[in-house]
Amino acid sequence: MAIRKRTKYQGVYRRESQERKFKRRADICFDISYKLHGKKIWEKIGWLSEGYSEKLASDIRSERMRSIRHGKELPKQKQKIPFFRDIWTKYETWAEKNKTRGGRDDSSLYRNCLQGKIADKRLNEISSFDLERLKADLQKSEYAPATIKHCLVLVRQIYNKSVTWQLYDGSNPVKGVKMPTIQNQKTRFLSHKEAGKLLNTLKGKRTPDLYDMAFLSLYTGLRAGEIFNLKGNDLDFENGIIKIMDPKNKTTRHAYMTKAIKEMLELRKPDKQEGFVFPARNGKKIVAISRQFRLIVKKLKFNDGITDRRQQITFHSLRHTFASWLALQGESLITIKEMLGHKSTAMTERYSHLIPDHKRRAALALERGSLAAMAGDRAEAKGRRT
Repeated sequence: MAIRKRTKYQGVYRRESQERKFKRRADICFDISYKLHGKKIWEKIGWLSEGYSEKLASDIRSERMRSIRHGKELPKQKQKIPFFRDIWTKYETWAEKNKTRGGRDDSSLYRNCLQGKIADKRLNEISSFDLERLKADLQKSEYAPATIKHCLVLVRQIYNKSVTWQLYDGSNPVKGVKMPTIQNQKTRFLSHKEAGKLLNTLKGKRTPDLYDMAFLSLYTGLRAGEIFNLKGNDLDFENGIIKIMDPKNKTTRHAYMTKAIKEMLELRKPDKQEGFVFPARNGKKIVAISRQFRLIVKKLKFNDGITDRRQQITFHSLRHTFASWLALQGESLITIKEMLGHKSTAMTERYSHLIPDHKRRAALALERGSLAAMAGDRAEAKGRRT
């Protein structure tokens, strides 16, 4: 590379080409230098043969300095800083191989919530204020707080990946956004009569896979994703144990087979240990509960007149029903926590109100014991006086 030489203009340099010629002489390239965020930047302006000169290079440098002073984006930055949509394309490819459901949930969030809002902005153009406005727009469109939070988390992940992939070195605007408060804990669960009606309907519809998955969730508390992941080597029929690998909280736990569950799983045991217990038609893993479940719930009118999503019956309600039934029969929160695979008892506290009134019984037992002791003391004192 030719050596840069200073010109009479501040920050403007020239270098002679060893190969290019202009008017029978060595062609000259003009460069400018300036500082951006404390870092020295070199920028090639152009060649003498292209109509550039020292004076024109100096004028361009002056324009760059004005842009920096007023916070405007420089042409060189425009070339380097990618659009949000460009990073999304790379992220979507990554998510297909590395996230649950092949990243389809993220793809849906992007199309419905982000694409028309921030996709055409460069990463450095998206501010915390822009995301607060996005959050407000989604709230006006009556998106659930959980969905809005998932959108913001997706944006945060895309920025983090852009930094990891060395495509962007700026800040993450999600840091300045307050996440929505989520109150999506389900409180409604099925009665034994409703559960029986649901299972009988599933069996009558000749949907053995859906019936068995619902039956398994109802009597073991497994999540849908945990059921999809079950393989032959997760089933220990000798000890009546189901090993739950890679659950939501990343901690392996065990569920216990009832007699009926054991009989059902024995019929479903795959030929290969690595085979799925509930395979899709192509033999691969199922990625979603059949829409038939929702249609049957609708047919049974379990959700008629109920607009609060937390009160509506979904497949996840079967896990919630399992825990609620445990609480109603008097099992401790610690037992329920371990059987559900919760990380902390705080997550299990929602079932505490269903546990038989042990607090009242404890208070009454204390009172009975105390009164009995006091009565004994009085009788002893009376005996001493006589």
